[in-house]
Formats: sequence, C-alpha cells, structure tokens
Amino acid sequence: MTTPTVTITDNATGKTSECPVLVPTYGPRVIDTKNLYKDLGMFTHDPGFMTTSACRSSITFLDGDEGKLFHRGYPIEQLAEHSSYLEVCYLLLYGELPTKTQFEEFEYQVKFRSNVHERVNHMYSGYMYDAHPMSIMVGVMGALSSYYHEALDLNDPVDRDLTAKRVIAKMPTLAAQCYKYAIGHPFVYPNNSLGYVENFLNMMFSHPMNTYTPDPVAVRALEVMLILHADHEQNASTSTVRLAGSAGANPFACMAAGMVTLWGPAHGGANEAVLHMLNEIKTPENIPQFIARAKDQNDTFRLMGFGHRVYKNFDPRSRVIRKVCHDLLEHMPANVNARVFDIALKLEELALKDEYFIERKLYPNVDFYSGIILKALGIPESMFTVMFGLGRAVGWIAQWLEMMQDPDFRIGRPRQLYVGSRQREYVPIGQRG
Repeated sequence: MTTPTVTITDNATGKTSECPVLVPTYGPRVIDTKNLYKDLGMFTHDPGFMTTSACRSSITFLDGDEGKLFHRGYPIEQLAEHSSYLEVCYLLLYGELPTKTQFEEFEYQVKFRSNVHERVNHMYSGYMYDAHPMSIMVGVMGALSSYYHEALDLNDPVDRDLTAKRVIAKMPTLAAQCYKYAIGHPFVYPNNSLGYVENFLNMMFSHPMNTYTPDPVAVRALEVMLILHADHEQNASTSTVRLAGSAGANPFACMAAGMVTLWGPAHGGANEAVLHMLNEIKTPENIPQFIARAKDQNDTFRLMGFGHRVYKNFDPRSRVIRKVCHDLLEHMPANVNARVFDIALKLEELALKDEYFIERKLYPNVDFYSGIILKALGIPESMFTVMFGLGRAVGWIAQWLEMMQDPDFRIGRPRQLYVGSRQREYVPIGQRG
C-alpha cells in the first residue's frame, strides 16, 4: 500500500518536500515533517506544540471533541467502574489487563517495595515545617535515585521494569510522609495486609494513639479518583518527563521533573483553585452573583472547575467522578465542612441549568469534583497537587518506559524563531555613548 504524502512547496525557490502522512488508530492524520529542513531549509513554528506530534504512543488516546478517553483501548468509564487503580497501573505499563495470577504477582511486587529506606525518612527534617508538600515531593523523589544505583541501567529492561514498580510502590508512602511531617505526627509505615488505597489512607490518618479503619465508601472514591488521573496523553508534565528522559536522566529525576511541572497552577492546581473559589463564594445565596460575574466579559472572575482546555464536549471523567462524589457526600455525616459542599452542589445545579454554560459546554470537570472529594476525605488543600501526582505517577513512568523502547528515541531539541538583534560588533565600555 502506497504511503500518502503531502507536498510542501517553497514558492520563493520552487523547492518541494514530500512529507509522508501518518495514519493513527484514532485522531487526525499527522504530517511527518522531519525532512522539511533538509529539503527546504526551514522548519515549523508551533507555540505550545499545539499542532505537533512529538512521539508515537499506544498508551492513552483522548478525543476532546467527542469527549472520549481510552487507556490501551479501554474506555475510562469501564475502567473506573470495574477496575482497581493497581490493575490500571498494570494495564498502562504492560498494555494488557492482567490475569488473576499476573495481578497477584504484580500486587505482591508493589507491596514488597512500598517502604522507603530509613535514611529517606531523615530527609524531611531538612525542610521547614510549613514547606509546601510539593516542594518536599520534588526533592525526595529526585533523591530516591541515590538509593538504587544497582538498578538504574537505562538499557536494561529488567532495571526499567523494577524502577517502574518502585515508583508506583513508594509514591503513597512519600505522599503520606509529606502530610505527617507537616502536622508533626510520626510517620506510619506501610501495612502490606491492606490494599493500595487503604494502605495510603492508613498511612495518612492513623497514629499511635488509636487505630484507623478506612471507610469503604471513602476508599472507593479515592480509588476512582486515582484511576481517572492515571494518564492523560501528552500533557505538560508527561511531556516534561519524556523530555528529561530523552537526555538520559535517571527515571527518578524524570519523575521529579514531572512533579515540578505538575506543581504549576495552570496544570495541577485546578482542584485546589476550586476550593478557593467555593470559600470565596461563602454561602449558597451568593452563587447567582458569582455566576453573573463569570458571564461578564469585563470581569476577570472565572468559575474554576468548569470546562476543559482539551475537552470541547463533556469531560468523560466527570460523568464518573460526579456520581462517586455525590455518593461520598451522601454517605458522610454532617460536619464542619458541610457549607463548602452545599455551595458546590448548588453551584453545580445552577450551572448545569444555565443556558450560558450549556451553550458553551462549560460543564463541571474532573477537577471540580476531585477537589470536593479530597476535601471530604479530610485531605488539606496543600496536599491536593500531591494527590494528583500520586495518581499520575504511573502515567509518567509508563510513558517513560515506552519512550525508552521507541526506535525513534532521541534527545528532545525544539527549534526557535529567533527575533533578536542581528550580528553587531563589541564596543569597549569606555567608548559606549
């Protein structure tokens, strides 16, 4: 079968470049422009890489226009309903859902590596007591490379697989330790008799004075939230992991680079911003005036957690997490946070009925509900981005593994459109006017 091509012509010189057209499983066709500079002496300009494919990937596909998200071909709705987070981890890493025997072995391997070296626990004391948990996560994650010299041969698939399991295993422990350090509580070691999510909640909320029993409804809510955040194609943090990895950086450093990027408020801080907005609204009675402000083009106020940069229709993750969020809130006893949840539910109700939001498809997104879920679970807002990173770590390491096996693997080197000064001669300081 003949490969389709697109001919690009430079009208100034008459030179042409025949660019192959690559056909994906889903999504728009892609013009391969790697020979453009060789043929025409020019390259493309694409700020934000919004129309540039930087890699081949078989892990995740999203269709923003249709509101679809697949992991290895499985719709996110099915995975969230039927699967567990660790099973989704296996799927992302190895491409197929595990058999019962494969899953039991994988779960054992992860649990076996859930603890961290005792020296890591001493690192936290070097941080200020009020340090942001993400600053600690970045440092501690990067430091893990100093503990595993024996398994950091990037060319060894066994070492790469072992590192992937270590990342997944240790993320809950590191995240819980960030929280415990902030509140001055002793660290709680992993309990391998518990499931992945139960173990994390136990490390977060148990302490020597009394035992903690994770609520099954809370466990399910957090499990679904982690599944929905596991991977999301070539977003900013994932692209950063790939770019760092392309230079041969060790995988723990690549994970730290992903954490740094996720920490940016334009990427991983949306669910925290939702809670700030709900606190700003203060009471359900104030919601109409904030909706009016959101519609006013002259007002900079925006409703956080509505709409999505990629999804032009409905975020498929929102349909799933909305039900889980409502189930959790209905299950919870009345508490001091009830005001925030009342505001959130009333805002959701009014926005979903408002023609302004309906016409623009500004529906509540996954960040709107995940922020409410985390608040309901008693997780402080400063930990919200850490929780995002906990879920996304498997996506980062899966993308890193895929990149390391890609025959087109090479160091990332974007070009630029230079608009600075032309060449000029140096003038000694005494002769400058």
